[in-house]
Amino acid sequence: MSCGWWRGAGVCPRARRLWQIQGMEDELTPVLEAVGPRLRALRKERNTTLAALSEQTGISVSTLSRLESGRRRPTLELLLPLSRVHGVPLDRLVGQPRVQDPRVQRGAFVRDGVTYVPLNRRPGGLQAYRITNPVTTAPLTTPADQIEQRTHEGHDWLYVLEGRLRLVLGEHDMVLEPGEVAEFDTRIPHALANPGPGPVEYLGLFGPQGERAHVRVRPKQTSGNRGEPGTE
Repeated sequence: MSCGWWRGAGVCPRARRLWQIQGMEDELTPVLEAVGPRLRALRKERNTTLAALSEQTGISVSTLSRLESGRRRPTLELLLPLSRVHGVPLDRLVGQPRVQDPRVQRGAFVRDGVTYVPLNRRPGGLQAYRITNPVTTAPLTTPADQIEQRTHEGHDWLYVLEGRLRLVLGEHDMVLEPGEVAEFDTRIPHALANPGPGPVEYLGLFGPQGERAHVRVRPKQTSGNRGEPGTE
């Protein structure tokens, strides 16, 4: 690429354009990589074979297989008939590219590929985090006894915002969906994992000394209606 004609003090316009395109590709890569697992999960939910899906969509079995494995780049022409057959909107197949928060996240850190963003600055007491695990770490085909569980002092409270969160707690093995909550004593052997497909994002409240979130069931009494629902 020659930029000999460029005489300004800035970056060559052609190079700048190529860098912009590369930046867009970098942002789209994780979005497109998540399409295959979503397609496979939808097909499994419908208990449909690749051959049957091929008949319904007109897409060859080999192309469908490569799409699900990530060896074929998804295109609109391929996703539209799959969206129609599965009965889901197109954005569920593709997912929404995350809008990057322009604010500097002070104190955010990554541990074992999981990003933790602190939501409070209180020294001691309950610690609040927004937690994101972008990759599948323990699909449901992985037996619970093969997932490393840990124990430590404290109490955990979790709320799933997006995706699915696998919680192995002692002899229990469960998957939390968006809007579901779990709380437990962290002295019980436990593990948190992403069963896929796609990333999982959740809120975590952790009490290092066993502190627990206080749930307020009813508002304070404001009239003489003691004993009625909504008063105390």
